[in-house]
Amino acid sequence: MAEAELTAWMQGHVPGFEGPLRLERLAGGQSNPTWRVDAASGAYVLRQKPLGKILPSAHQVDREYRVMQALAATDVPVPRVYALCEDEAVMGSMFFVMEYLEGRTLYDPRLPDLTPSDRTATFDAMNAAIAAISKVDPVAVGLGDYGRLGGYVERQISRWTKQYRAAETHKIAAMDGLIDWLPAHLPQAPEEVRLAHGDFRLDNLILHKTEPRVLAVVDWELSTLGCPYADFAYNVMVWRVAPGLFRGLGGVDLAGSGIPTEDEYIDQWCQRTGRARPENFDFYVILSLFRLAAIVQGIAKRAQDGTANDPRAVEMGKIAGPLAEIAWGMARR
Repeated sequence: MAEAELTAWMQGHVPGFEGPLRLERLAGGQSNPTWRVDAASGAYVLRQKPLGKILPSAHQVDREYRVMQALAATDVPVPRVYALCEDEAVMGSMFFVMEYLEGRTLYDPRLPDLTPSDRTATFDAMNAAIAAISKVDPVAVGLGDYGRLGGYVERQISRWTKQYRAAETHKIAAMDGLIDWLPAHLPQAPEEVRLAHGDFRLDNLILHKTEPRVLAVVDWELSTLGCPYADFAYNVMVWRVAPGLFRGLGGVDLAGSGIPTEDEYIDQWCQRTGRARPENFDFYVILSLFRLAAIVQGIAKRAQDGTANDPRAVEMGKIAGPLAEIAWGMARR
């Protein structure tokens, strides 16, 4: 690792930086290598494009940098970003540097280690964060050209259908059913264009160490201009998925837990964003489940081909069918 080159670059681009520095690879952020940088002036986070040959549209850390920079003056909690480096001579690939936030990342939405009141407050804080994203006017923050205008839902169906077909390892009847059902049930209302995070869930939040408060929303790699209902539905999907299948709340008795019901959570978001709940909101949840099933099917294909990085890839691949079954069950209702 070229620590001398990085030190020199940070001295020239990160305000207040003082070396020497030490790099430590962080867990998570699997698709983009993520490092903790410890220096005399404090701690930082460095997010880097993977080394080697990658798809042209993938791992665009410059887009992550741009969106967090644009959101700094909004109500969306994001880390402070310092600088973007497009010179591959420094680290071998493009990267950006942002502040290091001391906090917690929680993975299980049942929040087993929290009290009922802290669970309520944590879900409320998560709801406020996704509501804040859903209210951002992309043009007002300089992101008017951050993605295509309109047609987001239709493109999502097309994209994930193609991805699924390319990764198919065996027949999943529920996926075949959804591939026909989704385009036939596209919402007819004009699609509102807003900023979409693309992967908004509990474990992409950094929470305060002791308080039920969101310090930052991270992992903006899939962000674009999209439909606020579709973006929010990906967050709501946890109420449909059982904990044993994927990190979810499906089938969990929430009485007395402090965790809101799915309807309560949706109502909170509608109230915060000033939007009415569409009659066909389930369509967006079905689309989210379909998309997740297509993603894990891709992992299954890579496991079969022997190119998966994650040792859990084979197990992960097995959940595509059950996820599709949940979505297909909702569609048939």
